[in-house]
Amino acid sequence: MLDVFRMLRDMLLTKIFFPSSVRMIRQPAYIIGKKHIKFGQNFSSGNMLRLEVLDKNFVRHNVDFDGKPELIFGDNITLNNNVHIGVLNKISIGANTLVASNVLIIDHNHGTYIGDNQDSPLISPKDRKAIPKEVIIGKNVWISENVSILPGTIIGDGCIIGANSVVSGKFEENLIIAGTPARALKKFNDKTNSWERI
Repeated sequence: MLDVFRMLRDMLLTKIFFPSSVRMIRQPAYIIGKKHIKFGQNFSSGNMLRLEVLDKNFVRHNVDFDGKPELIFGDNITLNNNVHIGVLNKISIGANTLVASNVLIIDHNHGTYIGDNQDSPLISPKDRKAIPKEVIIGKNVWISENVSILPGTIIGDGCIIGANSVVSGKFEENLIIAGTPARALKKFNDKTNSWERI
């Protein structure tokens, strides 16, 4: 009975505080920068959702961005419990994507650790410049439990990301990706209608 009351509460709060395209955001949820979020039709989430779309009202120093962040959800997206998405620049997630629990998707790092002018470990991480790089996740993607998707990642349509993976880089469509760091393990063959090892 308690679950029914919780569901009714969450449906009511969703209808009051979110666009009509949003089906359900289960509580508790922690959302910053709602005005920078575009929800597609039929969006739903589990509890402990954390969306932080940070503009200059929240981030005032040590940031390399223009202060106009975007979080774009396609239609029919489902996020399960304890999903954290952090945006300084832009993250887009394509239609029909399913995100399991305990997933992190973030478009920025605190500091630079490659190339010239790398940050020193003698400087506090919060005082290092935040460097954003756009994240693009295609449509029909399945992101499994405990996955971390890092800044600058591009994931093509139809990909499956295995549990506990740390994903960085560019991946073409219709791949099974897994590991730490993640790599492509299989690709879907349209002619044989099967997943084949790479």
